[in-house]
Amino acid sequence: MSTLFPPHALHDYALLADGERGALIGPDGAVAWLCAPTWHDDAVFASLIGGKGVYAITPEERYVFGGYYEEGTLIWRSRWVTGDGVVECREALAFPGDPDRLVLLRQLHAVDGPARLRVVLDPRADYGRAGLEQVHERDGVWHMRSGGHRLRWQGMPSATVGEQGLTADLVLREGERRDLVLECSGGEPPRRLPEAGEAWRETEAAWHRSVPRLDGTIATTDARRSYAVLRGLTTRNGGMVAAATTSLPERAEEGRNYDYRYVWIRDQSYAGQAAAAVGAPELLDDAVRFVTERLLADGPGLAPAYTVHGGAVPEQGELDLPGYPGGFDRVGNHVREQFQLDCFGEALLLFAAAERLHRLDTASWKAVETAVRAVADRWREPDAGIWELDDHRWTHSRLTCVAGLRAVAAAAPRHPLSGTCVRLADTILAATTETGLHPRGHWQRAPHDPKVDAALLLPSVRGALPADDPRTRATLAACRRELTQDHFAYRFRHDDRPLEEAEGAFLLCGFVMALAEHRQGRADPAHEQGQAVSAHRWFERNRGACGASGLYAEEFDIAQRQLRGNLPQAFVHALLLETAARLAEPPQNRGPDREERT
Repeated sequence: MSTLFPPHALHDYALLADGERGALIGPDGAVAWLCAPTWHDDAVFASLIGGKGVYAITPEERYVFGGYYEEGTLIWRSRWVTGDGVVECREALAFPGDPDRLVLLRQLHAVDGPARLRVVLDPRADYGRAGLEQVHERDGVWHMRSGGHRLRWQGMPSATVGEQGLTADLVLREGERRDLVLECSGGEPPRRLPEAGEAWRETEAAWHRSVPRLDGTIATTDARRSYAVLRGLTTRNGGMVAAATTSLPERAEEGRNYDYRYVWIRDQSYAGQAAAAVGAPELLDDAVRFVTERLLADGPGLAPAYTVHGGAVPEQGELDLPGYPGGFDRVGNHVREQFQLDCFGEALLLFAAAERLHRLDTASWKAVETAVRAVADRWREPDAGIWELDDHRWTHSRLTCVAGLRAVAAAAPRHPLSGTCVRLADTILAATTETGLHPRGHWQRAPHDPKVDAALLLPSVRGALPADDPRTRATLAACRRELTQDHFAYRFRHDDRPLEEAEGAFLLCGFVMALAEHRQGRADPAHEQGQAVSAHRWFERNRGACGASGLYAEEFDIAQRQLRGNLPQAFVHALLLETAARLAEPPQNRGPDREERT
Protein backbone atom coordinates (compact mmCIF):
# COMPACT_ATOMS: atom_id res chain seq x y z
CA MET A 1 0.00 0.00 0.00
CA SER A 2 2.91 2.39 0.61
CA THR A 3 3.62 2.43 -3.15
CA LEU A 4 0.00 3.28 -3.94
CA PHE A 5 0.01 6.13 -1.42
CA PRO A 6 3.58 7.43 -1.29
CA PRO A 7 4.67 10.02 1.28
CA HIS A 8 4.43 13.71 0.49
CA ALA A 9 6.38 16.77 1.51
CA LEU A 10 5.58 17.60 5.14
CA HIS A 11 4.24 20.94 3.92
CA ASP A 12 1.19 19.13 2.53
CA TYR A 13 -0.07 17.26 5.61
CA ALA A 14 -2.82 18.21 8.04
CA LEU A 15 -3.32 16.98 11.60
CA LEU A 16 -6.44 15.48 13.11
CA ALA A 17 -6.22 15.10 16.88
CA ASP A 18 -8.54 14.44 19.81
CA GLY A 19 -6.12 14.76 22.73
CA GLU A 20 -5.48 11.02 23.02
CA ARG A 21 -3.96 10.39 19.58
CA GLY A 22 -3.45 12.10 16.23
CA ALA A 23 -3.64 11.35 12.52
CA LEU A 24 -1.75 12.88 9.61
CA ILE A 25 -3.72 13.18 6.39
CA GLY A 26 -2.11 13.92 3.05
CA PRO A 27 -3.24 15.84 -0.03
CA ASP A 28 -4.44 12.59 -1.62
CA GLY A 29 -6.91 12.04 1.20
CA ALA A 30 -4.79 9.26 2.70
CA VAL A 31 -4.52 8.94 6.47
CA ALA A 32 -0.86 8.00 6.48
CA TRP A 33 -0.22 7.99 10.23
CA LEU A 34 -2.37 7.08 13.21
CA CYS A 35 -1.32 5.39 16.44
CA ALA A 36 -3.74 3.70 18.82
CA PRO A 37 -4.86 3.65 21.48
CA THR A 38 -2.61 6.60 22.30
CA TRP A 39 0.27 8.64 20.94
CA HIS A 40 3.26 6.39 21.59
CA ASP A 41 1.50 3.11 20.83
CA ASP A 42 1.95 1.24 17.56
CA ALA A 43 0.58 2.73 14.36
CA VAL A 44 -2.51 1.32 12.69
CA PHE A 45 -1.78 3.41 9.58
CA ALA A 46 1.98 3.65 9.04
CA SER A 47 2.52 4.41 5.35
CA LEU A 48 4.17 7.71 6.38
CA ILE A 49 7.28 5.79 7.44
CA GLY A 50 7.03 2.97 4.92
CA GLY A 51 4.77 0.57 6.80
CA LYS A 52 1.51 -0.93 5.68
CA GLY A 53 -1.82 0.57 6.64
CA VAL A 54 -3.75 3.43 5.11
CA TYR A 55 -7.24 4.91 4.97
CA ALA A 56 -7.68 6.91 1.77
CA ILE A 57 -10.48 8.73 0.00
CA THR A 58 -9.14 10.04 -3.31
CA PRO A 59 -10.77 11.48 -6.44
CA GLU A 60 -10.53 9.08 -9.38
CA GLU A 61 -9.92 11.93 -11.81
CA ARG A 62 -6.87 14.14 -11.89
CA TYR A 63 -7.16 16.94 -9.38
CA VAL A 64 -5.49 19.80 -7.57
CA PHE A 65 -5.74 19.76 -3.81
CA GLY A 66 -6.31 22.28 -1.07
CA GLY A 67 -7.89 22.41 2.35
CA TYR A 68 -8.39 24.38 5.51
CA TYR A 69 -9.25 24.08 9.19
CA GLU A 70 -12.61 25.29 10.40
CA GLU A 71 -11.89 28.29 12.60
CA GLY A 72 -10.75 27.45 16.12
CA THR A 73 -10.83 23.66 15.59
CA LEU A 74 -8.85 20.74 14.24
CA ILE A 75 -11.73 19.88 11.91
CA TRP A 76 -10.06 19.72 8.51
CA ARG A 77 -11.70 20.09 5.11
CA SER A 78 -9.83 18.38 2.29
CA ARG A 79 -10.79 20.02 -0.99
CA TRP A 80 -10.15 18.76 -4.51
CA VAL A 81 -10.89 20.53 -7.77
CA THR A 82 -11.32 17.99 -10.57
CA GLY A 83 -12.21 18.23 -14.24
CA ASP A 84 -15.89 17.81 -13.30
CA GLY A 85 -16.17 20.09 -10.29
CA VAL A 86 -15.29 20.37 -6.62
CA VAL A 87 -15.46 17.74 -3.89
CA GLU A 88 -14.71 18.16 -0.19
CA CYS A 89 -14.13 15.75 2.66
CA ARG A 90 -14.72 17.02 6.17
CA GLU A 91 -12.45 15.14 8.58
CA ALA A 92 -11.98 14.93 12.33
CA LEU A 93 -11.23 12.64 15.21
CA ALA A 94 -14.27 12.80 17.49
CA PHE A 95 -13.35 15.30 20.19
CA PRO A 96 -12.64 15.06 23.07
CA GLY A 97 -11.18 11.64 22.56
CA ASP A 98 -11.91 8.48 24.52
CA PRO A 99 -8.62 6.95 25.77
CA ASP A 100 -9.83 3.47 24.88
CA ARG A 101 -11.56 4.09 21.55
CA LEU A 102 -10.95 6.42 18.64
CA VAL A 103 -13.69 7.54 16.27
CA LEU A 104 -12.58 8.95 12.91
CA LEU A 105 -15.25 10.96 11.12
CA ARG A 106 -15.16 11.63 7.37
CA GLN A 107 -17.98 13.33 5.48
CA LEU A 108 -17.82 13.59 1.71
CA HIS A 109 -19.64 16.35 -0.16
CA ALA A 110 -19.94 16.83 -3.91
CA VAL A 111 -19.84 20.63 -3.80
CA ASP A 112 -19.97 21.39 -7.52
CA GLY A 113 -20.74 18.70 -10.05
CA PRO A 114 -20.63 14.94 -9.51
CA ALA A 115 -17.78 13.28 -7.66
CA ARG A 116 -16.13 9.92 -8.34
CA LEU A 117 -13.86 8.69 -5.57
CA ARG A 118 -11.80 5.65 -4.69
CA VAL A 119 -12.03 4.52 -1.06
CA VAL A 120 -9.43 2.26 0.56
CA LEU A 121 -9.46 1.08 4.17
CA ASP A 122 -6.52 -1.16 5.09
CA PRO A 123 -5.74 -0.97 8.84
CA ARG A 124 -2.59 -2.84 9.87
CA ALA A 125 -1.59 -2.80 13.53
CA ASP A 126 1.99 -2.92 14.83
CA TYR A 127 3.28 -0.40 12.27
CA GLY A 128 1.88 -2.48 9.42
CA ARG A 129 3.27 -5.82 10.53
CA ALA A 130 -0.06 -7.28 11.69
CA GLY A 131 -2.55 -8.73 9.28
CA LEU A 132 -6.19 -7.82 8.71
CA GLU A 133 -8.44 -10.57 10.06
CA GLN A 134 -12.07 -11.58 10.60
CA VAL A 135 -13.34 -9.08 8.04
CA HIS A 136 -17.07 -9.33 7.65
CA GLU A 137 -20.09 -7.14 7.03
CA ARG A 138 -23.22 -7.26 9.18
CA ASP A 139 -26.25 -5.00 8.80
CA GLY A 140 -24.28 -2.55 6.67
CA VAL A 141 -21.38 -2.27 9.14
CA TRP A 142 -17.93 -3.76 8.51
CA HIS A 143 -16.20 -5.51 11.41
CA MET A 144 -12.52 -6.49 11.43
CA ARG A 145 -9.45 -7.04 13.61
CA SER A 146 -5.77 -6.26 13.31
CA GLY A 147 -3.37 -7.14 16.09
CA GLY A 148 -5.09 -6.21 19.34
CA HIS A 149 -7.42 -3.71 17.69
CA ARG A 150 -11.09 -4.20 16.90
CA LEU A 151 -12.51 -1.96 14.20
CA ARG A 152 -15.96 -1.11 12.89
CA TRP A 153 -16.64 0.90 9.75
CA GLN A 154 -19.94 2.49 8.80
CA GLY A 155 -21.04 4.16 5.59
CA MET A 156 -19.62 1.90 2.87
CA PRO A 157 -21.56 -1.39 2.86
CA SER A 158 -20.77 -1.94 -0.85
CA ALA A 159 -17.00 -2.23 -0.23
CA THR A 160 -15.24 -5.43 -1.26
CA VAL A 161 -12.44 -7.33 0.46
CA GLY A 162 -9.15 -7.93 -1.33
CA GLU A 163 -5.39 -7.63 -1.09
CA GLN A 164 -5.72 -3.89 -0.46
CA GLY A 165 -8.11 -4.41 2.44
CA LEU A 166 -11.56 -2.93 1.90
CA THR A 167 -12.03 -0.94 -1.30
CA ALA A 168 -14.93 0.77 -3.01
CA ASP A 169 -15.70 3.13 -5.87
CA LEU A 170 -18.08 5.86 -4.82
CA VAL A 171 -20.13 8.18 -7.03
CA LEU A 172 -21.86 11.20 -5.51
CA ARG A 173 -24.37 13.41 -7.28
CA GLU A 174 -23.90 17.17 -7.03
CA GLY A 175 -24.88 18.25 -3.52
CA GLU A 176 -24.88 14.71 -2.14
CA ARG A 177 -23.09 13.86 1.11
CA ARG A 178 -21.83 10.59 2.54
CA ASP A 179 -20.70 9.96 6.12
CA LEU A 180 -18.05 7.37 6.91
CA VAL A 181 -17.35 6.49 10.55
CA LEU A 182 -14.39 4.36 11.62
CA GLU A 183 -13.98 3.08 15.19
CA CYS A 184 -10.88 1.46 16.62
CA SER A 185 -10.89 -0.06 20.11
CA GLY A 186 -8.41 -2.04 22.15
CA GLY A 187 -11.15 -4.22 23.57
CA GLU A 188 -14.79 -5.00 23.02
CA PRO A 189 -16.40 -1.87 21.49
CA PRO A 190 -19.60 -0.49 22.99
CA ARG A 191 -22.75 -2.08 21.64
CA ARG A 192 -24.11 1.25 20.46
CA LEU A 193 -22.61 2.44 17.19
CA PRO A 194 -21.66 6.11 16.99
CA GLU A 195 -24.13 8.17 14.97
CA ALA A 196 -22.37 10.49 12.53
CA GLY A 197 -24.57 13.55 12.98
CA GLU A 198 -24.41 13.36 16.76
CA ALA A 199 -20.65 12.82 16.75
CA TRP A 200 -20.12 15.81 14.47
CA ARG A 201 -22.29 18.06 16.62
CA GLU A 202 -20.52 17.01 19.81
CA THR A 203 -17.09 17.48 18.22
CA GLU A 204 -17.94 20.97 16.91
CA ALA A 205 -19.34 22.03 20.28
CA ALA A 206 -16.36 20.66 22.19
CA TRP A 207 -13.86 22.53 20.00
CA HIS A 208 -15.81 25.75 20.35
CA ARG A 209 -15.78 25.36 24.14
CA SER A 210 -12.09 24.49 24.25
CA VAL A 211 -10.50 27.18 22.08
CA PRO A 212 -10.86 30.74 23.38
CA ARG A 213 -11.42 33.71 21.08
CA LEU A 214 -7.97 35.20 21.79
CA ASP A 215 -9.08 38.65 20.70
CA GLY A 216 -6.17 40.18 22.60
CA THR A 217 -3.53 38.72 20.29
CA ILE A 218 -2.07 39.71 16.95
CA ALA A 219 -2.62 37.22 14.12
CA THR A 220 -5.63 35.89 15.98
CA THR A 221 -6.52 33.16 13.48
CA ASP A 222 -3.04 31.66 13.65
CA ALA A 223 -2.93 32.07 17.42
CA ARG A 224 -6.19 30.16 17.73
CA ARG A 225 -4.96 27.45 15.40
CA SER A 226 -1.81 27.07 17.50
CA TYR A 227 -3.94 26.85 20.64
CA ALA A 228 -6.10 24.19 18.96
CA VAL A 229 -2.98 22.22 18.03
CA LEU A 230 -1.72 22.35 21.63
CA ARG A 231 -5.13 21.30 22.89
CA GLY A 232 -5.27 18.47 20.37
CA LEU A 233 -1.87 17.21 21.53
CA THR A 234 -2.89 17.24 25.23
CA THR A 235 -4.42 14.18 26.88
CA ARG A 236 -7.12 14.26 29.51
CA ASN A 237 -4.52 13.60 32.23
CA GLY A 238 -2.68 16.77 31.19
CA GLY A 239 0.31 15.38 29.30
CA MET A 240 1.09 17.10 25.98
CA VAL A 241 3.17 15.23 23.43
CA ALA A 242 5.99 17.14 21.72
CA ALA A 243 4.79 16.01 18.28
CA ALA A 244 2.43 13.49 16.71
CA THR A 245 5.07 11.63 14.73
CA THR A 246 8.36 9.79 14.89
CA SER A 247 11.49 9.71 12.74
CA LEU A 248 10.69 12.52 10.32
CA PRO A 249 14.14 13.79 9.32
CA GLU A 250 15.56 17.13 10.33
CA ARG A 251 18.20 16.64 7.64
CA ALA A 252 18.08 13.92 4.98
CA GLU A 253 20.32 10.94 5.70
CA GLU A 254 22.18 12.64 8.56
CA GLY A 255 20.70 10.56 11.37
CA ARG A 256 18.82 13.38 13.12
CA ASN A 257 15.53 11.47 13.36
CA TYR A 258 13.80 11.09 16.70
CA ASP A 259 10.59 9.87 18.28
CA TYR A 260 8.76 12.88 19.74
CA ARG A 261 5.51 11.14 20.78
CA TYR A 262 6.22 11.79 24.45
CA VAL A 263 5.77 14.57 26.98
CA TRP A 264 8.84 16.76 27.38
CA ILE A 265 8.74 18.71 30.65
CA ARG A 266 10.29 21.71 28.92
CA ASP A 267 7.80 21.74 26.04
CA GLN A 268 4.88 21.24 28.40
CA SER A 269 6.10 24.21 30.45
CA TYR A 270 6.37 26.37 27.32
CA ALA A 271 2.77 25.52 26.44
CA GLY A 272 1.56 26.32 29.96
CA GLN A 273 3.34 29.67 29.94
CA ALA A 274 1.82 30.48 26.55
CA ALA A 275 -1.62 29.59 27.89
CA ALA A 276 -1.05 31.89 30.86
CA ALA A 277 -0.04 34.70 28.51
CA VAL A 278 -3.38 34.48 26.69
CA GLY A 279 -5.41 33.89 29.86
CA ALA A 280 -6.44 30.32 28.97
CA PRO A 281 -6.56 28.35 32.23
CA GLU A 282 -7.44 24.95 30.78
CA LEU A 283 -4.08 24.30 29.09
CA LEU A 284 -2.25 26.02 31.93
CA ASP A 285 -3.89 23.77 34.51
CA ASP A 286 -3.14 20.69 32.41
CA ALA A 287 0.54 21.58 32.27
CA VAL A 288 0.74 22.36 35.99
CA ARG A 289 -1.00 19.11 36.90
CA PHE A 290 1.26 16.91 34.79
CA VAL A 291 4.51 18.60 35.86
CA THR A 292 3.41 18.63 39.51
CA GLU A 293 2.73 14.89 39.47
CA ARG A 294 6.08 14.11 37.91
CA LEU A 295 8.05 16.31 40.32
CA LEU A 296 6.30 14.86 43.36
CA ALA A 297 6.92 11.33 42.07
CA ASP A 298 10.53 11.69 40.91
CA GLY A 299 11.90 14.73 42.75
CA PRO A 300 15.50 15.60 41.79
CA GLY A 301 15.49 12.58 39.48
CA LEU A 302 12.93 14.25 37.22
CA ALA A 303 13.29 12.85 33.71
CA PRO A 304 13.30 15.22 30.73
CA ALA A 305 10.40 13.33 29.14
CA TYR A 306 7.68 10.80 29.95
CA THR A 307 4.91 8.90 28.24
CA VAL A 308 1.52 10.57 28.41
CA HIS A 309 0.71 8.20 31.28
CA GLY A 310 3.72 9.45 33.26
CA GLY A 311 5.78 6.34 32.60
CA ALA A 312 9.35 6.01 31.39
CA VAL A 313 10.05 6.69 27.72
CA PRO A 314 10.90 3.38 25.98
CA GLU A 315 14.45 2.69 24.93
CA GLN A 316 15.26 3.73 21.38
CA GLY A 317 14.95 1.02 18.76
CA GLU A 318 14.15 0.52 15.09
CA LEU A 319 11.22 -1.09 13.30
CA ASP A 320 12.86 -2.52 10.17
CA LEU A 321 10.80 -0.22 7.94
CA PRO A 322 12.05 2.04 5.13
CA GLY A 323 11.21 5.18 7.10
CA TYR A 324 10.13 8.53 5.68
CA PRO A 325 12.43 9.39 2.73
CA GLY A 326 15.73 10.63 4.11
CA GLY A 327 14.87 9.37 7.59
CA PHE A 328 14.79 6.23 9.67
CA ASP A 329 12.18 4.22 11.57
CA ARG A 330 13.02 4.89 15.21
CA VAL A 331 10.74 4.46 18.19
CA GLY A 332 11.62 5.32 21.77
CA ASN A 333 14.16 7.97 22.68
CA HIS A 334 17.58 8.20 24.34
CA VAL A 335 16.31 11.17 26.37
CA ARG A 336 15.32 8.65 29.02
CA GLU A 337 19.01 8.41 29.95
CA GLN A 338 19.65 12.15 30.27
CA PHE A 339 19.68 14.78 32.99
CA GLN A 340 18.48 18.20 31.79
CA LEU A 341 18.85 20.87 34.45
CA ASP A 342 16.80 23.50 32.64
CA CYS A 343 13.65 21.37 33.08
CA PHE A 344 13.58 22.43 36.73
CA GLY A 345 13.88 26.09 35.75
CA GLU A 346 11.13 25.79 33.17
CA ALA A 347 8.90 24.04 35.70
CA LEU A 348 9.43 26.94 38.12
CA LEU A 349 8.58 29.44 35.37
CA LEU A 350 5.39 27.47 34.70
CA PHE A 351 4.44 27.45 38.38
CA ALA A 352 5.15 31.18 38.69
CA ALA A 353 2.87 31.90 35.73
CA ALA A 354 0.14 29.85 37.37
CA GLU A 355 0.63 31.57 40.73
CA ARG A 356 0.20 34.99 39.11
CA LEU A 357 -3.24 33.76 38.06
CA HIS A 358 -3.88 32.30 41.54
CA ARG A 359 -4.01 28.73 40.21
CA LEU A 360 -1.42 26.92 42.34
CA ASP A 361 -2.79 24.49 44.92
CA THR A 362 -1.03 22.90 47.89
CA ALA A 363 0.30 19.97 45.85
CA SER A 364 1.79 22.30 43.26
CA TRP A 365 3.51 24.36 45.95
CA LYS A 366 5.08 21.13 47.20
CA ALA A 367 6.29 20.58 43.63
CA VAL A 368 7.75 24.11 43.66
CA GLU A 369 9.66 23.30 46.83
CA THR A 370 10.86 20.04 45.28
CA ALA A 371 12.12 21.84 42.18
CA VAL A 372 13.92 24.50 44.22
CA ARG A 373 15.67 21.83 46.30
CA ALA A 374 16.63 19.97 43.13
CA VAL A 375 18.16 23.11 41.63
CA ALA A 376 20.06 23.77 44.85
CA ASP A 377 21.43 20.23 44.86
CA ARG A 378 22.18 19.76 41.17
CA TRP A 379 22.96 23.09 39.47
CA ARG A 380 26.71 22.42 39.50
CA GLU A 381 26.31 19.09 37.65
CA PRO A 382 26.89 18.77 33.90
CA ASP A 383 23.69 18.17 31.95
CA ALA A 384 22.54 17.46 28.40
CA GLY A 385 20.95 20.88 27.99
CA ILE A 386 18.09 22.12 25.89
CA TRP A 387 19.51 20.63 22.68
CA GLU A 388 20.11 17.22 24.32
CA LEU A 389 23.83 17.01 23.56
CA ASP A 390 26.79 15.69 25.55
CA ASP A 391 26.84 16.53 29.24
CA HIS A 392 28.46 19.91 29.96
CA ARG A 393 27.78 22.87 32.21
CA TRP A 394 25.51 24.54 29.69
CA THR A 395 25.00 28.23 30.40
CA HIS A 396 21.39 28.19 29.21
CA SER A 397 20.45 25.52 31.77
CA ARG A 398 21.80 27.54 34.68
CA LEU A 399 20.31 30.83 33.51
CA THR A 400 16.93 29.16 33.06
CA CYS A 401 17.08 28.09 36.70
CA VAL A 402 17.91 31.69 37.64
CA ALA A 403 14.86 32.87 35.70
CA GLY A 404 12.59 30.28 37.32
CA LEU A 405 13.77 31.04 40.85
CA ARG A 406 13.31 34.77 40.37
CA ALA A 407 9.88 34.28 38.81
CA VAL A 408 8.67 32.26 41.80
CA ALA A 409 10.03 34.87 44.24
CA ALA A 410 8.33 37.67 42.31
CA ALA A 411 5.02 35.81 41.99
CA ALA A 412 4.81 35.02 45.72
CA PRO A 413 7.03 37.53 47.56
CA ARG A 414 5.51 36.66 50.96
CA HIS A 415 5.97 32.92 50.60
CA PRO A 416 8.61 31.46 52.96
CA LEU A 417 10.45 30.09 49.93
CA SER A 418 10.88 33.52 48.33
CA GLY A 419 14.10 34.47 50.10
CA THR A 420 15.67 31.11 49.35
CA CYS A 421 14.83 31.53 45.67
CA VAL A 422 16.40 34.99 45.49
CA ARG A 423 19.62 33.93 47.23
CA LEU A 424 19.98 30.77 45.15
CA ALA A 425 19.37 32.70 41.93
CA ASP A 426 22.04 35.23 42.87
CA THR A 427 24.51 32.45 43.65
CA ILE A 428 23.94 30.63 40.36
CA LEU A 429 24.07 33.85 38.34
CA ALA A 430 27.35 34.91 39.91
CA ALA A 431 28.93 31.53 39.28
CA THR A 432 27.62 31.38 35.72
CA THR A 433 28.95 34.86 35.00
CA GLU A 434 32.38 33.64 36.04
CA THR A 435 32.33 30.65 33.67
CA GLY A 436 29.78 31.43 30.98
CA LEU A 437 30.42 35.02 29.94
CA HIS A 438 32.42 35.58 26.77
CA PRO A 439 35.20 38.23 26.78
CA ARG A 440 33.03 40.24 24.37
CA GLY A 441 30.33 40.46 27.02
CA HIS A 442 27.72 38.02 25.73
CA TRP A 443 26.73 34.68 27.19
CA GLN A 444 28.52 31.73 25.65
CA ARG A 445 27.24 28.19 25.33
CA ALA A 446 29.39 26.61 28.06
CA PRO A 447 32.73 27.16 29.81
CA HIS A 448 34.44 25.06 27.14
CA ASP A 449 32.46 26.47 24.18
CA PRO A 450 32.75 30.20 23.43
CA LYS A 451 30.09 30.25 20.71
CA VAL A 452 26.78 32.02 21.14
CA ASP A 453 23.50 30.08 21.19
CA ALA A 454 20.04 31.44 20.40
CA ALA A 455 18.65 29.57 23.42
CA LEU A 456 20.62 32.00 25.62
CA LEU A 457 18.09 34.71 24.75
CA LEU A 458 15.22 32.96 26.47
CA PRO A 459 16.33 33.18 30.14
CA SER A 460 16.61 36.95 29.84
CA VAL A 461 13.20 37.12 28.15
CA ARG A 462 11.91 35.21 31.20
CA GLY A 463 13.51 37.63 33.65
CA ALA A 464 16.84 36.09 34.62
CA LEU A 465 18.35 39.50 33.92
CA PRO A 466 16.88 42.89 33.06
CA ALA A 467 16.45 43.75 29.40
CA ASP A 468 18.91 46.63 29.74
CA ASP A 469 21.61 44.49 31.37
CA PRO A 470 24.76 44.68 29.20
CA ARG A 471 24.94 40.88 29.09
CA THR A 472 21.41 40.69 27.74
CA ARG A 473 22.02 43.27 25.04
CA ALA A 474 25.39 41.83 24.05
CA THR A 475 23.86 38.35 23.69
CA LEU A 476 21.04 39.65 21.50
CA ALA A 477 23.54 41.53 19.34
CA ALA A 478 25.73 38.43 19.03
CA CYS A 479 22.76 36.29 18.01
CA ARG A 480 21.71 38.84 15.41
CA ARG A 481 25.24 38.98 14.04
CA GLU A 482 26.16 35.29 14.06
CA LEU A 483 22.97 33.20 14.01
CA THR A 484 20.42 34.94 11.81
CA GLN A 485 19.67 35.26 8.13
CA ASP A 486 16.81 37.24 6.63
CA HIS A 487 14.89 37.19 9.94
CA PHE A 488 15.29 33.46 10.41
CA ALA A 489 17.34 32.22 13.35
CA TYR A 490 19.54 29.18 13.87
CA ARG A 491 20.37 27.49 17.16
CA PHE A 492 24.18 27.70 17.01
CA ARG A 493 27.02 27.26 14.55
CA HIS A 494 27.89 23.59 14.13
CA ASP A 495 31.08 24.31 12.19
CA ASP A 496 32.43 26.60 9.46
CA ARG A 497 29.67 25.77 6.98
CA PRO A 498 27.04 28.38 6.14
CA LEU A 499 24.23 28.19 8.69
CA GLU A 500 21.66 26.83 6.26
CA GLU A 501 23.89 23.95 5.19
CA ALA A 502 24.21 22.57 8.71
CA GLU A 503 20.52 22.58 9.63
CA GLY A 504 17.24 24.33 8.99
CA ALA A 505 16.20 27.59 10.57
CA PHE A 506 14.90 26.81 14.05
CA LEU A 507 11.43 28.33 14.35
CA LEU A 508 11.38 28.35 18.14
CA CYS A 509 14.49 30.55 18.01
CA GLY A 510 12.84 32.89 15.52
CA PHE A 511 9.95 33.54 17.87
CA VAL A 512 12.36 33.95 20.79
CA MET A 513 14.15 36.62 18.73
CA ALA A 514 10.80 38.42 18.40
CA LEU A 515 10.28 38.27 22.17
CA ALA A 516 13.82 39.50 22.84
CA GLU A 517 13.46 42.47 20.48
CA HIS A 518 10.07 43.24 21.98
CA ARG A 519 11.51 43.28 25.49
CA GLN A 520 14.29 45.62 24.42
CA GLY A 521 11.69 48.11 23.22
CA ARG A 522 9.99 48.07 26.60
CA ALA A 523 13.31 48.73 28.32
CA ASP A 524 14.25 51.62 26.03
CA PRO A 525 11.23 53.88 25.34
CA ALA A 526 13.34 56.13 23.12
CA HIS A 527 13.76 53.26 20.65
CA GLU A 528 10.50 51.47 21.35
CA GLN A 529 8.98 52.00 17.92
CA GLY A 530 12.03 50.63 16.11
CA GLN A 531 12.22 47.62 18.40
CA ALA A 532 8.50 46.98 17.91
CA VAL A 533 8.95 46.97 14.14
CA SER A 534 11.86 44.55 14.48
CA ALA A 535 9.89 42.26 16.79
CA HIS A 536 6.97 42.16 14.37
CA ARG A 537 9.30 41.41 11.47
CA TRP A 538 10.68 38.42 13.34
CA PHE A 539 7.19 37.27 14.23
CA GLU A 540 5.80 37.58 10.72
CA ARG A 541 8.80 35.96 9.04
CA ASN A 542 8.60 32.88 11.23
CA ARG A 543 4.81 32.81 11.24
CA GLY A 544 4.99 32.31 7.48
CA ALA A 545 7.23 29.24 7.76
CA CYS A 546 4.34 26.81 8.05
CA GLY A 547 2.79 24.18 5.85
CA ALA A 548 -0.34 24.53 3.74
CA SER A 549 -2.49 23.63 6.75
CA GLY A 550 -0.79 26.16 9.05
CA LEU A 551 1.21 23.53 10.96
CA TYR A 552 4.82 24.06 11.99
CA ALA A 553 7.65 21.57 12.17
CA GLU A 554 10.79 22.05 14.25
CA GLU A 555 12.90 23.46 11.42
CA PHE A 556 12.36 25.29 8.14
CA ASP A 557 14.65 24.76 5.17
CA ILE A 558 14.87 28.30 3.79
CA ALA A 559 16.49 27.22 0.51
CA GLN A 560 13.83 24.65 -0.41
CA ARG A 561 10.98 26.26 1.56
CA GLN A 562 10.24 22.95 3.24
CA LEU A 563 9.37 21.80 6.75
CA ARG A 564 11.92 19.61 8.51
CA GLY A 565 11.45 17.35 11.53
CA ASN A 566 8.46 15.91 13.32
CA LEU A 567 5.01 17.39 12.79
CA PRO A 568 3.44 19.35 14.32
CA GLN A 569 6.09 20.59 16.75
CA ALA A 570 4.31 21.67 19.92
CA PHE A 571 6.92 24.10 21.22
CA VAL A 572 6.85 26.12 17.99
CA HIS A 573 3.08 26.50 18.27
CA ALA A 574 3.48 27.44 21.95
CA LEU A 575 6.02 30.18 21.19
CA LEU A 576 3.90 31.53 18.34
CA LEU A 577 0.94 31.71 20.71
CA GLU A 578 2.90 33.47 23.42
CA THR A 579 4.53 35.90 21.00
CA ALA A 580 1.14 36.74 19.48
CA ALA A 581 0.00 37.71 22.98
CA ARG A 582 3.14 39.60 24.07
CA LEU A 583 3.33 41.72 20.93
CA ALA A 584 -0.28 42.80 21.40
CA GLU A 585 0.28 44.17 24.91
CA PRO A 586 0.02 47.90 25.57
CA PRO A 587 3.40 49.39 26.58
CA GLN A 588 2.70 49.62 30.29
CA ASN A 589 1.90 45.91 30.53
CA ARG A 590 4.84 44.49 28.62
CA GLY A 591 7.34 42.08 30.08
CA PRO A 592 7.48 38.63 31.61
CA ASP A 593 6.72 39.92 35.10
CA ARG A 594 3.38 41.44 34.22
CA GLU A 595 0.12 39.87 35.41
CA GLU A 596 -1.30 37.58 32.73
CA ARG A 597 -4.80 38.18 31.49
CA THR A 598 -7.51 36.82 33.69
